Amino acid sequence: MEDLVAFRIEKNVPFVAEVVLLGPGKGNAMGPQFWEECPRVFRALSAAEDVRAIVVRGSGGNFTYGLDLKAMAPTLGGLVFGDALAADRTKLYELVQKLQESFDAIAACKKPVIAAVSGRCIGGGVDMISACDIRLAQKGASFSVREVKVAMVADLGTLQRLPKIIGVGHTKMLALTGDDIDADRAHEIGLVEDVYDDEPELLEAARSLAARIGQNPPLVVAGVKEVIDFCADKSVAEGQRFVALWNAAFLASNDLKEAFAAFMERRDPNYKGT
Repeated sequence: MEDLVAFRIEKNVPFVAEVVLLGPGKGNAMGPQFWEECPRVFRALSAAEDVRAIVVRGSGGNFTYGLDLKAMAPTLGGLVFGDALAADRTKLYELVQKLQESFDAIAACKKPVIAAVSGRCIGGGVDMISACDIRLAQKGASFSVREVKVAMVADLGTLQRLPKIIGVGHTKMLALTGDDIDADRAHEIGLVEDVYDDEPELLEAARSLAARIGQNPPLVVAGVKEVIDFCADKSVAEGQRFVALWNAAFLASNDLKEAFAAFMERRDPNYKGT
């Protein structure tokens, strides 16, 4: 992935990939390169054997300003302005579905994805962190489902994923007003799990959390994520049946043997994902 423009991949902690948003638009805004590269990045990391957890952060003091309207204008302009009829409307429908693939790839990633949010997280940024598994924020960060302010209905996952995170009422308040909320309010409503005083503390916490996840057996970590996601809109009985089938298929492993051996020998386990 050396040809990336909108992202940089760092390895600061064993088994942890750090995905850094670069823009190249102002405030890491999401332009054509972002939408081209994002699904490729997360599908590759999902398959990477040396990656067990992922941290996503912005560069330059912000997470992202969201959709880069200026950079995307040549793509969107002819489809939304003028006398667009069925052919152009079909193209717009297909374009939205194509853009949705970026955050679908994050949600479908087999590795847990932790968003570390500093500065502004606007519009598409909320779409993005809604697709992540865990969200942490720096004090002073702000969040906005801004699409209503620019005459759009948020269409990249926020309105579908956010109610499961913060509830329908809070989602409607954010999406209908386009208001900013700060990190403390985001924590109060459950949008972020924890808030940290500054960016170094935020990154240290995100990397530490990812490292602790990375020390666990990777196939089991993937299974935990899969089961939780499956059960989100299922009954308890359906969820229990699913996890019973999952363990019947995948419980037996070399890592399970290693867990028992490490316990008996009173040492730390060394999981290899086999």
